[in-house]
Amino acid sequence: MKNIAVIGTGYVGLVSGAGISDYGHNVVCTDIDISKIKRLQNGEITIYEPGLEELVNRNVQSNRLSFSSNVNKCIQRADVIFIAVGTPEGDNGSSDLSAVFDVARAIGNNLNGYKIICTKSTVPIGTGAKITEIIKETSNELNEFAYVSNPEFLREGSAVKDFLWPDRVIIGASCARAFDTMKNVYRPLFINETPVIETTIETAELIKYASNAFLSVKISYINEIANICDEIGADVHVVSKAMGIDGRISSKFLHPGPGFGGSCFPKDTKALISMAEEMGVNLKVVKSAVEANQLQKERMVKKLFNLFDGNVKNKTIAILGLAFKAQTDDVRESPAIDIIDALQSNGAIIKAFDPAANDNMKKLYNDLDTYVSWEEAVKDVDGVVIMTEWNEFRGMDLSKLKGLVKSPNILDCRNILKIDDLEKLGFKYDNVGRKKR
Repeated sequence: MKNIAVIGTGYVGLVSGAGISDYGHNVVCTDIDISKIKRLQNGEITIYEPGLEELVNRNVQSNRLSFSSNVNKCIQRADVIFIAVGTPEGDNGSSDLSAVFDVARAIGNNLNGYKIICTKSTVPIGTGAKITEIIKETSNELNEFAYVSNPEFLREGSAVKDFLWPDRVIIGASCARAFDTMKNVYRPLFINETPVIETTIETAELIKYASNAFLSVKISYINEIANICDEIGADVHVVSKAMGIDGRISSKFLHPGPGFGGSCFPKDTKALISMAEEMGVNLKVVKSAVEANQLQKERMVKKLFNLFDGNVKNKTIAILGLAFKAQTDDVRESPAIDIIDALQSNGAIIKAFDPAANDNMKKLYNDLDTYVSWEEAVKDVDGVVIMTEWNEFRGMDLSKLKGLVKSPNILDCRNILKIDDLEKLGFKYDNVGRKKR
């Protein structure tokens, strides 16, 4: 059993801290945001993530998980310190590492014995060396430590499952003692024979970016195939199913839609491109995926406008789904933002609903009219656009929907509605690569 400090109580830090405590270790999650820590100490889960509240409560009650705003004391008491602060997009797509380096200085100033310093935050290649240098400088090299790169692969909406039952664990280190310590941290996964990859720090840093960039490419690719399907009357669902049966391809991330968003794919693809350019490497494939993703968002706007013959002025449009994907309240880089911007700039009236993300989207658009149900949002509207694949949208009674709207125009950007039902009820509709002709 180790004493572990997780610095940063955002999405990665909170999920990781709770997950590690569930492995049997004593974990304290710490943050300089005192108000956030107080909320966590009072039992309030500060992010929306299915299963997280139960995981946190279980380990708090078992006295394995606690929260503190005293970062310095948490560092001093820990055997292993996880850095899990944000690395937002900076200039020219590069990562802003200011928070990471602030944590490195705090660790150096409070280093009081041998510790493992482990980065969970997504950081560019070479960051580990910079963190090591900062800690050595600020600690005056009075105490030994080892640095580890341990990237996370958490999908919003299924992060708890992803942490407790991961596909693999990546441990990048330069000494046997660090590897052995991290194996102890993840001991339950070794027992379950989860693949654990031991590698260098730089390789571990690249694995995270390479994985996210590849998935981004895959999404953009199937979206472009869907666009071909639009033109020839083919069904992209059949195409993607046939492709996915091929073991070399697999069916995962072959789901067409309005383009990827969230806190990882947009930021990480740009960061990888920026890193590569600094090294003189031109990532043409990844660049094309980023460009295709933006074009896909713009294509959804055009599809919506086409339902109204190009004129949405004074039309009332219901947007169902504001989060970038289902099972999260994250609206960062959400395709719904492009729809909102286009509708507002062209004089449309917007009514919006998301089961979890209303409040977060209103932080970006304080004048956005949000509702507590899809039924209220669609009442008397001229059109509906589905942007997020929430189950309650999948299960909508289309007859009821038809009776609530003023005009039966619908754009299904997630392909979750049955085309036959839409046609029987007389909807004027469009989707992504499935439109019948």
